[in-house]
Amino acid sequence: MGTFHHILQSHFDNHPDQVAIVLQHAGEEDKAITYRHLLQQAVGAQEKLESEGIKPGEVVLLILQHGEDLIYTYFGTILHGAIPSIMPYLTEKLQPERYREDLASLIEVSQPAAIFTYAEFKPEVESALSEGSSVRAVMLAEEIPGDKAPVFDLDRRKTEDIVLLQHSSGTTGLQKGVALSHHAVLSQIESYSSVLHVDEDDVIVSWLPLYHDMGLIAGFLMPILYGMPLVLMSPFDWVRAPYRLMHAISQYHGTLVWLPNFAYNFCAQKIRPRHMEGVDLSSWRAVINCSEPMRHESQQLFVETFKPWGFRASAIATSYAMAENTFAVTQGGIDDPVVIDPVDRESLQVDRVAKPAFDDRPQIVMVSAGKPIPGTEVKVIDPDGNTMDDRLIGEIALRSDYMLTEYYHRPDTTKKAFLEGWYLTGDFGYMLNGEVYITGRKKDLIIVGGKNIYPQDLERIAMTVPGVHPGRAVAFGIFSQRLGTEQVVIVAEVDTDDPDEKQRIADDIRQKVTQGSAVALRYVHLVQDSWIIKTSSGKTARLANREKFIKETNFKKD
Repeated sequence: MGTFHHILQSHFDNHPDQVAIVLQHAGEEDKAITYRHLLQQAVGAQEKLESEGIKPGEVVLLILQHGEDLIYTYFGTILHGAIPSIMPYLTEKLQPERYREDLASLIEVSQPAAIFTYAEFKPEVESALSEGSSVRAVMLAEEIPGDKAPVFDLDRRKTEDIVLLQHSSGTTGLQKGVALSHHAVLSQIESYSSVLHVDEDDVIVSWLPLYHDMGLIAGFLMPILYGMPLVLMSPFDWVRAPYRLMHAISQYHGTLVWLPNFAYNFCAQKIRPRHMEGVDLSSWRAVINCSEPMRHESQQLFVETFKPWGFRASAIATSYAMAENTFAVTQGGIDDPVVIDPVDRESLQVDRVAKPAFDDRPQIVMVSAGKPIPGTEVKVIDPDGNTMDDRLIGEIALRSDYMLTEYYHRPDTTKKAFLEGWYLTGDFGYMLNGEVYITGRKKDLIIVGGKNIYPQDLERIAMTVPGVHPGRAVAFGIFSQRLGTEQVVIVAEVDTDDPDEKQRIADDIRQKVTQGSAVALRYVHLVQDSWIIKTSSGKTARLANREKFIKETNFKKD
């Protein structure tokens, strides 16, 4: 198996003119990047690191926008033997103050030796550097030469060496640097590509940001290292015009795509028939739902919306993944249809048992994330660490051949994350017939009158109300001394300023959530666009939103 360097040298020597990446930018012609061009351009970053005295094994932050600069500096850092770590670039979607706090915190913990960025962003970077900072060089993408023959230096590379650092984002920002070895990443790619039955006809299309594990591993490193063609578009181009994904699939005969659950709804709601003229989606063999709680309704909406253009229901697939396991933990929907499990709502929320739905009682349709991929074991445990039977809800634990080396420079956090060799994910779920079902995050759980409420269930209901922005609702609990239990608050983004229309939306949210869950909802707070705080990977930061809500409304815990 070797290292990244062995594989990259093989590509360069044996098929240098094969296209590795087709890079897309709105308003520009697609740019095909061959392995020869990719690696020759990467040499510029490699030489810059050498000239600045950056040593192999030291961390290098990349704060760059989607495009060639990011690609070349990433692989140049790897060629040098340093450890690349991508940080989101500051955009209008991120809150500047929070971004700066995250950047300063990340630099303090990961202790990078150097940073690649742009001249216009250099003052922002330097403002985050404290006295005595580990950063010895802030290098500008505009000043990096390229187009030289690469040197792979195979003798110095070991499979156990850390090859990259990716960050596991939580509700308080970029907290933990996940250090991964050559062995972990390459073993995952080998196993996962086998599960997906990858062959010479496969083409991956991705708009996912590269600072998130789904984008970095599935939508970038796996195709490049494996030798699959990759069509890579900007996340911002996709958000502005999601039909671009469909056109790319049609034009390049894309076969594999990973999407977070909200993207199924977003595409179905935003893409109009006039956007789909001449589009053929029949090449698409797997659209893999990953990174968020998976919703059967979202998948069905996607199928019904796009089947007129050749999309097949059999292409719906699911995966449970996390940076700590490199990427994929499970995979479903490839050899057989995705399994769904209708369960009794009250049993799930009160008894913590996924009892099959019965009679006409309210139910929740759970979607399987599939079975563990080879080399990964999964079990469900109770608070004492005991393995639980099928259908009993507990914490998901796993161990694998693809596990992180450490949380970078955080030994205490690394130690706490494991129990007798099993990684504790912090996710609740259950197993049934070898399939894994995720019910929610342990730390986000709301307990109301003894009932366990998963906030994403309430958010899903709220987002069905007309007038609420897709993917822009957040639910959290606030403890009431008077009631002795938590009260649920839902914050939702809407377009209107009309008081009557806002009252209608708030009333509809209360009614639908009360009817569709075990919560009698009282508190609904409507806000304008971009109020809700998201993590860098696009997940809802519930704790941060709770704190923001309390601060702005002076909410009284009655």
